[in-house]
Amino acid sequence: MEIENQTIVSEFLLLGFSEEPEQQPILFGLFLIMYLVSVVGNLSIILAIGSDSYLHSPMYFFVANLSFADICFISTTVPKMLANIWTQSQRISYEGCLTQMHFFMTFGALDDFLLGVMAYDRYIAICQPLHYATVMKSGICVLLLAVCWILTSSAAFLHTFLMAGLTFCAENSIPHFFCDLTPLLSLSCSNTSTNQLMLYIVGSMVLTAPLILIVISYVCIISAILRIPSNSGRWKAFSTCGSHLTVVSLFYGAAIGVYLCPLSSRSAGKDRIAAVLYTVVTPMLNPFIYSLRNRDMKGALGKLLLSKKDKHFKCIK
Repeated sequence: MEIENQTIVSEFLLLGFSEEPEQQPILFGLFLIMYLVSVVGNLSIILAIGSDSYLHSPMYFFVANLSFADICFISTTVPKMLANIWTQSQRISYEGCLTQMHFFMTFGALDDFLLGVMAYDRYIAICQPLHYATVMKSGICVLLLAVCWILTSSAAFLHTFLMAGLTFCAENSIPHFFCDLTPLLSLSCSNTSTNQLMLYIVGSMVLTAPLILIVISYVCIISAILRIPSNSGRWKAFSTCGSHLTVVSLFYGAAIGVYLCPLSSRSAGKDRIAAVLYTVVTPMLNPFIYSLRNRDMKGALGKLLLSKKDKHFKCIK
């Protein structure tokens, strides 16, 4: 059945964070800065890894793909919000809303799976170093990435397909800054029981499967770290793991609170704050936590900047 025949609503209104005129410039400036920092930071990571042959390893292969996913993830929501603030319009078309929701779920779930794969990569490197070259071959890495893309795209398509089958009547105001799954379900005037069931089933698998892999990997990693005789070596390893786990906790804690808690136990304000944590803050912090604290990555970024400066000076001459 055609989407047009299933819905009365032709557009939605994204209410954002505040409708107060004096707060709009502040919100615009804040989110513009966070968006630019995220895009520039993650793009720099991708360019640094691509330009330095020393970083052509499984770990940095997944770091580069995580940076790409983060750029796409934050770009599905923040530019539209900035455009709405700039034009003082809250409108988004029905088709645009479903498209935004689809890609938001695709890249959000891709972040989940990549975090799990990266934890597994570190487990093999630290706990089974002699088998690392065999287990994490280039072909295996590409296969793992392909599986991540297939699973996340399939989950997003399922939710988008089910959402397209719902009817939306008079109410079209979304108390959010982007088209998310749960606010749209609450607006529908048709039966959403199937959508809710799939949300909990698929959401549980998408969120908890990588999280279980992360927890198991880090338990084994920490156990191996505790056997390191050097105090400085243990502290350095714990510091790195603590940073990774901080981002994982921030991302998963907010996402689980939004998607797996019952609708009746949540408020729109808390959902928006939680959404900012995993859609804006986490992609902005990932380049610093996963890469910029790494000595090899710092060196690659330094070489990249120096090469840009050399080319600039040659052009001037």
